[in-house]
Amino acid sequence: MGFFSRLFEGMKNTKKTFGEKLKYAFTGNDLDQNFFDELEFILLSGDLGSNTTSTILAELKERAKKNKIKKTEEAKKLLKDILVEILQNAQAKDFSYPTIIMVVGVNGVGKTTTIGKIAERYAKENKNPLVVAGDTFRAAAGDQLEVWAKRAKVKIVGSSEGADPASVVFDGLSSAKARGNEVIIIDTAGRLHNKVNLMEELKKMDRIVQRQYPEAEYHKMIVIDGTTGQNANSQVKMFNDAIGLTDIAVTKLDGTSKGGFLFGLAGDYQIPIRYVGVGESAEDLLDFNAKEFVDSIFE
Repeated sequence: MGFFSRLFEGMKNTKKTFGEKLKYAFTGNDLDQNFFDELEFILLSGDLGSNTTSTILAELKERAKKNKIKKTEEAKKLLKDILVEILQNAQAKDFSYPTIIMVVGVNGVGKTTTIGKIAERYAKENKNPLVVAGDTFRAAAGDQLEVWAKRAKVKIVGSSEGADPASVVFDGLSSAKARGNEVIIIDTAGRLHNKVNLMEELKKMDRIVQRQYPEAEYHKMIVIDGTTGQNANSQVKMFNDAIGLTDIAVTKLDGTSKGGFLFGLAGDYQIPIRYVGVGESAEDLLDFNAKEFVDSIFE
């Protein structure tokens, strides 16, 4: 099953709510103020956020005027183009190797599962991935990661609960250099805004990576739960302010009707969406494709 087929299946809930409303709005009406008022309501209720919604409406009005479009059906392609462009402005670029992926996020979003899926993918691509168990804060975090590493048949560098995570990262990077690992995936403890010590610890780990392995491509990827919708914005802001994010992975997209929030994220932060999860298997962690994501909502 290809990207579009898996994504189309995984986006059913979003299509039933957001997509069907959009489809109805663009059926045989005049392109008047009533239409734009209705479209504004649909976009806001689809979790796109006020800033991105305003940008979309202004751009659609301008393009419709420029192209002398008077009917909503004719304007649908214009909206699809605008939505694709918003996502493509934050399109992830291909990795170069060696590459380091430090995975961050709050508790319960699916970080460990995402790391396992990424490790399995790059193992199949013969990139010799190494997993670094930098979450020494949560009980049994290392054990869970080890289960995933064994499943993916990849090496893992870890330590005991309560160990200094920056030291674990240092050891992991030293090991990766010696082994020639092309992909190094670093797990980190789940963090909340009121855990100041954990955020400072994360910044320390970030500095260790930059100092220890400057020649590697370095990605700081946040994992967010797709079912939280627009509420994920505050998580992205918190981590972006702390360490400067480079990538986003969205889990549980198949379990949400709020898939429209990705447009708001891309519009507000311009941080590339690299992966979307639409199921439990490793194959259900998909490389994000802007055009096919928009098509999955409209088709």
